[in-house]
Amino acid sequence: MEQKNANYGLGMTVIGSIFFIFGFATTFIITLSGQVKDIFELTEFKAQLLSFSFFITYFFISIPIGLYIKRIGYKSALIAGLLLMAAGSFLFFPAAKVPSFPLFLAATFVLASGVVFLQTAANPYVAALGSEESAGGRMNLVQALNSIATMVAPWIIAVFIFKGASSMLSALEKAQTVQMPFIIIGIIVVLVAIAIFLTKLPEVGGDSVLAKKSVWNHPHVLLGALGIFFYVGAEVGTGGLILNYLKSTQLMDPVVAGKYVAIYWGGAMVGRFFGSIMLSKIADNTKKYTYVALVLMLALVSGSFVTDWSWNIGLVFMVVAVGNFLLMQLGKGNAGRSLAVFALIAAILALVTSFTSGSVALWAVVSIGMFNSIMFPNIFTLAVKDLEPGELSTASGIINTLICGGAIIPLIMGKIADLSGYSWAFVVPALCYLYIFFYAVKGSKLR
Repeated sequence: MEQKNANYGLGMTVIGSIFFIFGFATTFIITLSGQVKDIFELTEFKAQLLSFSFFITYFFISIPIGLYIKRIGYKSALIAGLLLMAAGSFLFFPAAKVPSFPLFLAATFVLASGVVFLQTAANPYVAALGSEESAGGRMNLVQALNSIATMVAPWIIAVFIFKGASSMLSALEKAQTVQMPFIIIGIIVVLVAIAIFLTKLPEVGGDSVLAKKSVWNHPHVLLGALGIFFYVGAEVGTGGLILNYLKSTQLMDPVVAGKYVAIYWGGAMVGRFFGSIMLSKIADNTKKYTYVALVLMLALVSGSFVTDWSWNIGLVFMVVAVGNFLLMQLGKGNAGRSLAVFALIAAILALVTSFTSGSVALWAVVSIGMFNSIMFPNIFTLAVKDLEPGELSTASGIINTLICGGAIIPLIMGKIADLSGYSWAFVVPALCYLYIFFYAVKGSKLR
């Protein structure tokens, strides 16, 4: 039975704030690769080592953390994750002061270790906090909050870092523009950790229950983990290269390009709010479509805001959102069908980015973000479906391990961009999305 008490609301509020925090930090790092490329005069391949350093962390520590969470509990895991994030954020101060690219990578690895703690604990916590039937809606809701942060982060980088890092500045001066944002992130994260320590979170059962069957014997879990590998790799690779892609193929100023990066990540926010509405089983159609109208207004306003109140761009963003919502109807509120539709559309958009130019290519690559929106929550929901409560932490650890796709795929895309140009690099995410399509229609049903 779904919990409808104050504890349930408190749990969702706390987890929502956690998703916002690690979403902001993750996208901040991904988008920063464009600035790091200029600071240290790197190739695109080497610049993507920043994303590699972040996401390879999932490969090394997700499963141990999943097992460790069973011992310490979700609350302690959240606090530990926040403190590690803070430590990594503060390490960016000396890394930027030198400046040193290896220290940048080391600070990123520490910060990412905290994010792994948070994500490994938070995802199964959301799944276990209410009924299995509404788990997809809850996952999409917290992922939408995550996506608000992912839209804000590139905008902050464009406005406060790119504008402050002119071509006339030295590498040291450019590096120092990132110090204050990371100090602020560290302080906020510490304060949130203290608040969680002082808060009594609702308990969810299951961690002490012995599983009757090894998680490794569930094909849909393992294939779902591979789906996460390709999804995160495609999303991060696109998000990491889009800035330099727009600078190279559209001849955009980095400040302007950074604002389109914000729209790319903002698309995930809009799509996840739609997903939360459609998968929440809201019976009242009037209420449901009122929420939809509000999300469309959010698309219009947010798209306009991040582009210095360019309402024409905001309007195009809203039109893309309308198309996203209409295509979501093909899924009929089913996680698997919705995932199949969105994966196929994302593959097409990636190919359009590769083989066209001008405004068509611009809005194709930006729109990919909106169709990424429901992939993580829906893949995760399908992957943990039918598991026993005691299997959730272990399954989450396995799934989160394959988030290391965000380390591997961007490197491949970066190498292709260096050798053949940025347009060809987007064939890689197209192939990733085609695997996700397979998982949605076939792989998720294997038992």
